[in-house]
Amino acid sequence: MLLMDSSTKISFNRCIRDGDLVIVYERHTMKAVKVCENSVLQNRFGVFKHSDWIGKPFGSKVFSNKGGFVYLLAPTPELWTLVLSHRTQILYIADISFVIMYLEVVPGCLVLESGTGSGSLTTSFARAVSPMGHVYTFDFHEQRAASAREDFERTGISTLVTVGVRDIQGDGFPDQFSGLADSVFLDLPQPWLAIPSARNMLKQDGTLCSFSPCIEQVQRSCETLRSDFTDIRTFEILLRTYEVREWKMDHSKVNDGNSTACPPRKRRQPSSEASVGDNASSSAVMARPSAETRGHTGYLTFARKCVS
Repeated sequence: MLLMDSSTKISFNRCIRDGDLVIVYERHTMKAVKVCENSVLQNRFGVFKHSDWIGKPFGSKVFSNKGGFVYLLAPTPELWTLVLSHRTQILYIADISFVIMYLEVVPGCLVLESGTGSGSLTTSFARAVSPMGHVYTFDFHEQRAASAREDFERTGISTLVTVGVRDIQGDGFPDQFSGLADSVFLDLPQPWLAIPSARNMLKQDGTLCSFSPCIEQVQRSCETLRSDFTDIRTFEILLRTYEVREWKMDHSKVNDGNSTACPPRKRRQPSSEASVGDNASSSAVMARPSAETRGHTGYLTFARKCVS
């Protein structure tokens, strides 16, 4: 995904190679698959030989023995967030993009994160700091940390991410990072316990973000932040997506405005179309809110370290 060597970096401009990780897009579902020349993928659309994938560019449409097809996509952080194994609750794209912007994470930054969880945010941090920055992420759960390391190896970002096992709430961040971090991210049950350590890790004018699902956690964190931080702000990201698609409109069923076949038109058709009979059918592009909308995920509290 984010390999340092530009000749092996996965992008839409490079062809798929044996050993690459690809995101296989089936109809309405996706999965991560490691390409192996002698392997096959079998699903309801048929059998797909990995050997047929090698040499094709990312984004290609490939066919099975039965004529079914899938798309082979590059494993970007956005897509990886949708297919990774959920060892914990994860952050999604709306929160992730907001965090990276407000933490001012750019290439070359040193970022500290606790806890690692499923690694969704870590993966996006790695892309943001590449090629010369680094992400140090910590989780108190040893098996969870080990699984995260394996995922970062699969996605090719292990050179940008170091995973440690540590209780940040109880022990704080390692002293070796004192005064070196550009940004700190906390996803902890009691983030106020780690804020003093985070303050010591940050450079002058460094930024901190704490993710909490409950407003009571936010209130207590803000009380702790006031002594050494400024510009304290809390946000709740609520994302509403829309479906844009073409609908067939049967005008004969909407003459009284009460039919549920399609909504009444808000404006008249151009004169060239108005000559068509009243019972004719036509199509129109419609937009409506998605039936599945994500609600509250958590609160994002940002603060900037005071200049001494």
